[in-house]
Amino acid sequence: MQGYACKNIIYFIKLAKHRNKLSQALHQRYKLVVLHEETFEEKASFSGKLWYWITGLLSATAVLVILTIILIRSTSLREYVIGSSLSGYERSQLMDAYSRIDSLEQIALANDLYLDNLQAVISGRVGETVERPDQEPGTGNEPAEIPESKSVPPSEDELALRELIESGAPYDLPEHSGPARSGISSYTFYSPIKGIISSSFSAGEQHYAVDIAVKMNEPVRATLSGHVVFASYTPETGYVAIVQHGNNLLSLYKHCASIIKKVGSFVRGGEVIAFAGDTGELTTGPHLHFELWYNGNPVNPTDYIAF
Repeated sequence: MQGYACKNIIYFIKLAKHRNKLSQALHQRYKLVVLHEETFEEKASFSGKLWYWITGLLSATAVLVILTIILIRSTSLREYVIGSSLSGYERSQLMDAYSRIDSLEQIALANDLYLDNLQAVISGRVGETVERPDQEPGTGNEPAEIPESKSVPPSEDELALRELIESGAPYDLPEHSGPARSGISSYTFYSPIKGIISSSFSAGEQHYAVDIAVKMNEPVRATLSGHVVFASYTPETGYVAIVQHGNNLLSLYKHCASIIKKVGSFVRGGEVIAFAGDTGELTTGPHLHFELWYNGNPVNPTDYIAF
């Protein structure tokens, strides 16, 4: 028992000696001197006890670590060092949102292209390449310019036809003729109006329509079911209505006296959408200028409709 007590006493004595040595070492003063490399001239010096230096170093290290953590958590470095805090579900939602944004952008570009093509149809331009908004100009094939159609005075035959119509006398309608074409030949078209064809379809003369001479304010009917995509006034062709049908098919009704349908309205085949008139600069009297476009190209309406 006495031997065990002696060992403990000796151990505490040694421990006290180590503590005294450590305390003495920490309280010893050290000096940090900055000397000139060539002349060894003293430029600066810092002196202090050893525990001052250790405390300062630990404090500076802690401050540096804290500042680094704040920088990482408050900037985009967080994604690279810590990683994304989004869960798998949130990440999938984010990717789905990006995909929808890209799809909406493609739809917007397609709508812009569709509106440009529609404007080309209204103005009667055929064969012109409509460039996408994101396409560099001049990279596609550039067709030759098509001269604009000009107003011509009515012929004697046309004046005679109009007098016949105004008189109310019976007249014969032309029979439906022409070769059937694939794609839209299966449709059953309604005649937009009954009258006499005063000017036929002629691609060579750049007259992509049939002009039907009628009385003023005769009802104009939709040739097929569809949605009204244009209903407004243009200086050259007066009141114009355009109906978008299925299978990339458009029907145009120009020189109307008035339009009773609004843009976006759904109309059924044979439903009245306007009234025939004599509006616009390029008109020679009351008539309906009727056009039929399929896949961006004009087709002869008399191949499918009896007027």
